[in-house]
Amino acid sequence: MDENKTLINLEDDISEEDDPIVLNKKTGHSSKPIKDIEVNQSEEPTTSSSGRTAPANSGNYPLIDNDHPPLLENFTPPVPRESQINGNAGSASRDINNLEPIFHLRSRTAAASTPNYESLDYEVCENTLFQDEQREQLAERFSLRKDIIRWIIFIQIGIITALIACSIDIIIEELSELKYQFLIKSVQENVPLSDATEGDLVIPYLYWLLFSILPVAFGAAMVTYIEPITAGSGIPQVKSYLNGVKIPRIVRIKTLAVKAIGVITSVVGGLAGGKEGPMIHAGAVVAAGISQGKSTTFVKDFRIFKAFRDDHEKRDFVLGGGAAGVSAAFGAPIGGMLFSLEEAASFWNQNLIWRTLVASIISVFTLNIVLSAYHGLNDFTFTGLFNLGKFDQPLKFDYFELPIFMILGVSGGLLGAAWNSLNTKINKFRKRFIPWKIGKVIEAVVVAIMGVTLACLMIYFINDCRPLGNDPTNNPVQLFCEDNEYNAVAALWFQTPEATVRSLFHDPPGSHKILTLALFTVVYYVLSCATFGLNVSLGVFIPTALVGAAWGRLLAMVTFYFFPQAEFLHPGKYALIGAAANLGGVLRMTISLSVILMETTGVESSFFFPLIIALISAKWVGDYFNEGIYDTQIQVNHVPMLTWEPLPQYKGLTAQKILSSPVVCIKLRDSAHYIYQMLKKCEHNGFPVVDNVEGNRRSEGRVCGIILRSQLIVILLKSLYVENKRFWLPETSIQTFRDLYPRYPSIKSVRKLDEKINYTVDLSMFMNPSPVRVNPHDSVPRIFQIFRALGLRHLLVINNENRIAGIITRRDFIYK
Repeated sequence: MDENKTLINLEDDISEEDDPIVLNKKTGHSSKPIKDIEVNQSEEPTTSSSGRTAPANSGNYPLIDNDHPPLLENFTPPVPRESQINGNAGSASRDINNLEPIFHLRSRTAAASTPNYESLDYEVCENTLFQDEQREQLAERFSLRKDIIRWIIFIQIGIITALIACSIDIIIEELSELKYQFLIKSVQENVPLSDATEGDLVIPYLYWLLFSILPVAFGAAMVTYIEPITAGSGIPQVKSYLNGVKIPRIVRIKTLAVKAIGVITSVVGGLAGGKEGPMIHAGAVVAAGISQGKSTTFVKDFRIFKAFRDDHEKRDFVLGGGAAGVSAAFGAPIGGMLFSLEEAASFWNQNLIWRTLVASIISVFTLNIVLSAYHGLNDFTFTGLFNLGKFDQPLKFDYFELPIFMILGVSGGLLGAAWNSLNTKINKFRKRFIPWKIGKVIEAVVVAIMGVTLACLMIYFINDCRPLGNDPTNNPVQLFCEDNEYNAVAALWFQTPEATVRSLFHDPPGSHKILTLALFTVVYYVLSCATFGLNVSLGVFIPTALVGAAWGRLLAMVTFYFFPQAEFLHPGKYALIGAAANLGGVLRMTISLSVILMETTGVESSFFFPLIIALISAKWVGDYFNEGIYDTQIQVNHVPMLTWEPLPQYKGLTAQKILSSPVVCIKLRDSAHYIYQMLKKCEHNGFPVVDNVEGNRRSEGRVCGIILRSQLIVILLKSLYVENKRFWLPETSIQTFRDLYPRYPSIKSVRKLDEKINYTVDLSMFMNPSPVRVNPHDSVPRIFQIFRALGLRHLLVINNENRIAGIITRRDFIYK
């Protein structure tokens, strides 16, 4: 472990660009290792959370893989200066003497192409300041008040999330109505006759292109140039955040504004997507903002909710916000809670489930009131943005249909796996060949043009006229049809995707030709695959449900064509099963999807069995080929997310095989100058605190705690030194550190110590005195369960003498 060591010169005259010198004790040679990645800690995401050198992360040092030779060998060490050998780091000497070696070794898991992510500090730092606060709160009965405030925040999250959802929905509905009314008027003026040769579809086509290109280009430009994190649905990002990975700018107010505008423009522009997925992201942003009682964007501190300013508390509120977003999107409070637990959450408990359910119910209730008033309903029956409508008659099934539902589930799993694979390849192609911002905007416009063109070609070449009275839209189009008829193909396209799904569920039999639905299924399957991954704010739920409803209804129509005596073939029933199967094949969720579909359609609880059969069949078949689309996106973006179980490659290994070592340590009472220069030279985020140190061999001291980088910077920034302790001690509390959360300053914001260069820092009241520790011989699967269950950022590995043997961070569990 001590064979390869690097000395960092912490003297003032050494610039930050200088490379540290590497020593090899065996060969006696020296060299310069790979230079660390520069990190600006003042920005939200910059370094990696795992504690390695290659991508600088939150832990300490990388492990040498047996498959890779050490970077450092066969070099002669320079003769160290006396000032570097004989001094004491806590002494008054200007030189930081006998400096602790810092190591730079190649990491097995830190690939050069992997983006740098930081971990979140879900572990509560129970230092002396925190314990003092706990004792004060116990005396003041603050715990009860804190629980009441927590409930109030969850209720506020539900209300505000619902109001944002209502605003987005109303704007989309009004703009879409204006758009399609204008297009219908243009069709009626330019194609007045049933004979296609006498009409001209070019003018409506150009208008349709115009009304698609303008909003899509505007929305894509906002996402690309202002806030790229708002691209897509946001569910993979929220899921990663809840797993403990800090995603840049994910919960900022500007992110919410761009997300809302991007969703409106994308849906109005006619892209194959929906507004339901982004509502989860919107709810997460609302929760993160409200719970902190301040806005870092507007530099405004309302001085409320200060007790919740840490990653652990914020995580629970974000989960509640995501559940409120799902509930508002689908009008399904139970489904929203289950969706958050099944798909998003990595940590939960009984109290959190209860609070999340209340936020979901409040969100649905608020949305019902607002939208019912908007639509002129007096009984508050308008439920959710994605309102699939109630079936006129109860959906019944015979037991001989269960194998058919299972076959539909298998088909959904195959189609979903193919969709995920194709979409992943398209997105990899985008990332490689369309790196320019203007190219991403143009790509979104091209996909919008492609969608309009394919729709017009279907309308022009397919003759599918149906008698009025069975029209699936409020504004049927007579395009190329006789009097008292409407064009069924145009009816599928001249409305929002949500309305089309509702039509496929509730249209009476005979509303479409087989050819119409067959081509529509293929076209929308391709369009949705090309759309998801564009630099626009859109979700994948609606297009997936639409494709599944189309091929489910198509299968019922084809079967009925060959077996007209089969009265059980209700097209709406099979459209619902097809939508469930396709959603299961793409998203790989079961319980929450079945509950959401039941709540949005109002089907009887007896129909839960066919839904769950289709969903489970789709999930099992799809899992054989690849992961769900959200997990696939997380993998493609190289997010170090921890799964529920350790990877098979780690079975049979011990901590000694995966730990990173040697480790940079800090004395319990150490020199302020040493800490300052050490923070400038290395980018790690967690440092073991040791005592009983002989000389300055810090890595050989006994572990007594752990201190975070953010805490050290605050200590230096506020001059919390032993020499002036009488001035700051009465005013220092745990709130001193919370006030700077979440954007802690970087070491660059700390001025040079100058006259304070000889000062000392006592970490006894700031460090976490009870870090989680394991033995080098403990098994990796057991360590993984501890690490994940406790939401750790750093896990110390100590020997039998309580001396540091290494450190384990998130990236040590990500096999490369």
